[in-house]
Amino acid sequence: MAKSDDDICILQGPLVFGNVVIGMCGIALTAECIFFVSDPHGLYPLLEATENNDIYAAAWIGIFVGFALFALSILGIVGVIKSNRTLLLVYIILMLITYAFEMASCITAATHQDFLTPNLFLKQMLERYQKSDTVNNNERWMTEGVTKTWDKLMLQNQCCGVRGPSDWQEYTSTFRTTHSDADFPWPRNCCVMDAQGSPVNLDGCKLGVPGYYNSNGCYDAISGPMNTHAWGVAWFGFAILCWTFCVLFGTMFYWSRIEY
Repeated sequence: MAKSDDDICILQGPLVFGNVVIGMCGIALTAECIFFVSDPHGLYPLLEATENNDIYAAAWIGIFVGFALFALSILGIVGVIKSNRTLLLVYIILMLITYAFEMASCITAATHQDFLTPNLFLKQMLERYQKSDTVNNNERWMTEGVTKTWDKLMLQNQCCGVRGPSDWQEYTSTFRTTHSDADFPWPRNCCVMDAQGSPVNLDGCKLGVPGYYNSNGCYDAISGPMNTHAWGVAWFGFAILCWTFCVLFGTMFYWSRIEY
């Protein structure tokens, strides 16, 4: 079996346990990433319109890596128990490839958080919200997605604009070119709504009377879920990488001690 059976057999228990943990982490990582890409908060259209949705790419990589870790953990357990050099060599090579993919996913998710700035969503909102003159079907589809997402955000979170209602007045926007400031200083979804979904007092909302319009911005409602998911994909992934590195190093040593 091995060059020193008594010494090497001691490694089997920790390696089997380590691979069991890797398998469970793989399942958890897959579940987390599936939840993220399912877009439970409906924010994907905002990211897609920025033409930088790498954070979703990182989550898709995480799904693949999670399945791979689960499958490889089983291979590793079988290889360790049987002390099979061929199985363990295949395990080591495939695990190194999977390790590289997961590292790329973690780095992408971690660095992408810095991309989600208020100015990014402000520029997008001002340019695309209720834009009617689109040049092609793809732009029209993205514009409709941004408009619907903002309408839902402002209604569900009782907020207005990115930083507040003043966004619609201080900056030039597509919305302002089609709506006069007197009639629509900001979208109607910025108004406080009653149970039937109608403004409590439309005139009071237009005049900016406190209590009849939502004065807080929507940035926290956007960045909060995105940063939470990005943090989960990145740092849970890094934790898995640290654990996997130790198990992989132990497996390499175990493999080197097995007789041909």
